[in-house]
Amino acid sequence: MTAVTVQTVSPSRYAGLRSVVDYLGTVVRHLAGNPSSAFGLVVIAILFVMAVFAPLIATQDPYLQNLQAVLQPPSGAHFFGSDEVGRDVFSRIVYGSRITLTIIALVAVIVGPIGLAVGTLAGYFGGWFDTVLMRITDIFLSFPSLILSLAFVAALGAGLENAIVAIALTSWPPIARLARAETLTLRGADYVSAAKLQGASPARIIWKQIVPMCMPSVLVRLTLSMATVILTAAGLGFLGLGAQPPLPEWGAMIAIGRRYMLESWWLVAFPGGAILCVSLAFNLIGDGLRDALDPKQRKGRH
Repeated sequence: MTAVTVQTVSPSRYAGLRSVVDYLGTVVRHLAGNPSSAFGLVVIAILFVMAVFAPLIATQDPYLQNLQAVLQPPSGAHFFGSDEVGRDVFSRIVYGSRITLTIIALVAVIVGPIGLAVGTLAGYFGGWFDTVLMRITDIFLSFPSLILSLAFVAALGAGLENAIVAIALTSWPPIARLARAETLTLRGADYVSAAKLQGASPARIIWKQIVPMCMPSVLVRLTLSMATVILTAAGLGFLGLGAQPPLPEWGAMIAIGRRYMLESWWLVAFPGGAILCVSLAFNLIGDGLRDALDPKQRKGRH
């Protein structure tokens, strides 16, 4: 008779998972209860839905040219009008949300870990190690992000992938500064001293004790930085160094539409409005997250 082994999950693991879910639910409820952050959530949700279901939402092929419908104003046939070669502006904005969401996701994945690692290592070890890392950070911070991104793109070459790398290389220093400041206040805490006495390695202390405490502040700062990331990506696209034609990137659409904007205002108004709404949404969500994750901030405002 064959024995059957049944694996069970410990109650502590269930309790930990449930506490995380409850905490996330509390944060979402706080964001939804604030009108400004709720507006940001709605805008980001719309952006996500547009990116995922772009083929279903777009009314036409965003690359399809129709020379018989050049520079048509907004109408039933073209909700946001048509561009200089007859392409549907609404469909291009819908598909452009995929590019914007890709830029946001990739930059966040690159910038968050780099900034967190540099900041926590510099703050924990201190001394010459801290000095070297922070001087490098200061060099990056001494240049405006768009100017530094232009320099990196000029070195790497024009293109969407290189633009994402350039934006990521210029976006990590503020997060590193924040993580370092948090680490400097945490490394002398009692629970960190207790972990040292128990023989925990510096890597384990940083990963298990310091990084989780830095995450809320880093998450807020990362969310607020997304507005700058979107504007920088749009600026690179506007200058012809980001996404290349015929990709429907919002900044590149404005660059092309500016030639006709006096007669055909919709070519710049709708892509510009999309950039404005998404950038504002991330700022509002970041502000709401700061209140939700830091009770002292919330009390100070009331």
